[in-house]
Amino acid sequence: MRALVAPVAGAVGFVLLWQLAVWARIADPILLPPPAEAFAETWHAFAAGTLAHDTWRTVERTGLAFLIASAIGVPLGVALGAAERLYRGVEFVVDFFRSTPASALFPLFLILFGPGEGTKIAVAAFGAALVILFNAAYGVINARRTRVLAARIMGATAPRILVDVLIWEALPQILVGMRSGISLALVIVVVAEMFIGSTDGLGHRVINAQMLFESGLMYGVIFVAGALGYLLNLGFLLLEKRFVHWSGR
Repeated sequence: MRALVAPVAGAVGFVLLWQLAVWARIADPILLPPPAEAFAETWHAFAAGTLAHDTWRTVERTGLAFLIASAIGVPLGVALGAAERLYRGVEFVVDFFRSTPASALFPLFLILFGPGEGTKIAVAAFGAALVILFNAAYGVINARRTRVLAARIMGATAPRILVDVLIWEALPQILVGMRSGISLALVIVVVAEMFIGSTDGLGHRVINAQMLFESGLMYGVIFVAGALGYLLNLGFLLLEKRFVHWSGR
């Protein structure tokens, strides 16, 4: 319960600042409605089932993109990290595309996959995979040399060292990469839903509400997307504390 105090206080403080901005008329009430109105419109959209459907579609796309990214990024990152010279050879390519805004790659993925579901999932998986690969590789590269040397002295083979030492040493960094990857996948999916021919999803709902001047619903959907990202991040933090308790030791 004590751990919930700070997040709840932060959320309440944010809503109060929003209400103060409305009272001060910082913007036109049509463009910046009071939080109560935004929450009411969001609740009605959930009750009608439309916003629940959009939220589920975004979660579905994000989850699928993340699974693909993890299936590619984790083993490839571990393999490259175990062969450091090989990783240094491809490091520029990995860093280049990892640093490129995903939205700049939309035209390329539209050419490759067409304006359908595949494009949204593929571009999100690509962006998340690079982050996961980067963290997995550096987790293996930065494994404590004393433990690796100890395993070699005891006669462990290279595959045995990789499985029993390097992967376990790299696991905290791998989970950090996966946590960053799922957050990035969510961001890319929402942006893709805004601009790549979507008929559902949180991104589509935000754009649709903005064009119809449904400002309250627009802010509510943005809040839902932010809450979803926060919950995904929190879930991974709990997993890290539960299953990687040796991190930093």
